[in-house]
Amino acid sequence: MSRAAAAYRLLVRRGGIMPAALADPSRIDHVEVVEVASGETVLCENLSPLAARRLVKALRRDLAELSAQEFAGRWLALQPQEGAADLELEERGG
Repeated sequence: MSRAAAAYRLLVRRGGIMPAALADPSRIDHVEVVEVASGETVLCENLSPLAARRLVKALRRDLAELSAQEFAGRWLALQPQEGAADLELEERGG
């Protein structure tokens, strides 16, 4: 069973240089998960800085702890609608 970190790559692009806590809330940060084997984007979110920070923290934790299959089941089974990432993170305790 392969680790999720070996199967997926997390890409984060901030919309500015300020840390999330100090950033303008209207800034948009881009979070993307790419499958290494195919090079295909499997998760893509454009979020506010604070929401992006929470999502990235949860993704990094799961990439380190889960198998690739568990990660896919948790994050890729249902693509959340725009703005739903905040709700999903709150439900997971992130």
